[in-house]
Amino acid sequence: MAKKALVTGIAGQDGGHLAKLLHDKGYEVYGVVRGQMEASHPRYKKLKEEMPYAELIMADLLDLSALTRAVQAIGPDEVYNLAAISHVGYSFRDPVLTADVTGKGVLNMLEAIRLSGLEKTCRFYQASTSEMFGGLDYNRPGDGYDEDSQFHPRSPYGVAKLYGHWITKNYRESYGMHASCGILFNHEGDRRGPEFVTRKISQAVARIKLGTQDVIELGNLDSKRDWGYAGDYVEGMWRMLQQDKPDDYVLATGETHTIREFCELAFGQVGMTLTWRGADEKTEGVDQDGVVRVKVNPEFYRPAEVDILLGNPTKAEKVLGWKREVDFPGLVKLMVEHDLRLESPRAV
Repeated sequence: MAKKALVTGIAGQDGGHLAKLLHDKGYEVYGVVRGQMEASHPRYKKLKEEMPYAELIMADLLDLSALTRAVQAIGPDEVYNLAAISHVGYSFRDPVLTADVTGKGVLNMLEAIRLSGLEKTCRFYQASTSEMFGGLDYNRPGDGYDEDSQFHPRSPYGVAKLYGHWITKNYRESYGMHASCGILFNHEGDRRGPEFVTRKISQAVARIKLGTQDVIELGNLDSKRDWGYAGDYVEGMWRMLQQDKPDDYVLATGETHTIREFCELAFGQVGMTLTWRGADEKTEGVDQDGVVRVKVNPEFYRPAEVDILLGNPTKAEKVLGWKREVDFPGLVKLMVEHDLRLESPRAV
């Protein structure tokens, strides 16, 4: 019989990639969508079009009873908990909701499995995050954060994710659950929402090339991130749950790039050369014709900035046999080309 997998956050970037991967591997795929999303909802219809092979279940991470009913009805072999309030900037605006969904929601999912009597048979994946490290220099080894590095989250999102990370480890140790945490560094792609800076840039570059937008406003241009392709990272999630013993793994590229670099590569994809002038809040990026294409807007600064995040994926590479396929230039190219197709009048 085919294995059954339940995916929370199936409507998000990682959920879409993971659902397809599991389907291609022969799984029966079930996805949790919030109960407010009725079958007549446009987003629900779009999800069914994108992944007709997935059965969508109405539930909510804040509703333990609904989650328990879903787990009992499906009897999953594997549960992938990807759902969260996942935007770092938004977590500062609504820290309470972030704590409830991103933190307590993990506990509810674990309890649903335990209350259903599946704690010994169902394997659980928790989507942890590099934001738990916080990017502080005194806390960062020279070759990047690994599974043993100290945590110091710098946002409500990072704090909530750290609770989810530790409660998963607690259920593993307390109830013998096969529960693993993937500490994933930034992973992007064409499924990324436009509220995230990488997609904001690729979308703006496409629109600027097509003449429907003039300039893009960004925050800290010098933030360094370890950026990979989301399609590569969901393979690592799956590999974690195929191990004999549960454990925690960092998935990362082992290299960092600034938002400036992302902008330069993105504009380069449409034949535009970006150069910089000014400093700090007065920094501007101009094209080869001297037209301002990038501006800094202090409104996009965060109360506590994370200057650099660099991961060390050595353990995942050795134990899981995981490796990324798409490099940084390839990621930027993939995203810009997708948005050019999407924004082109021919696509309408």
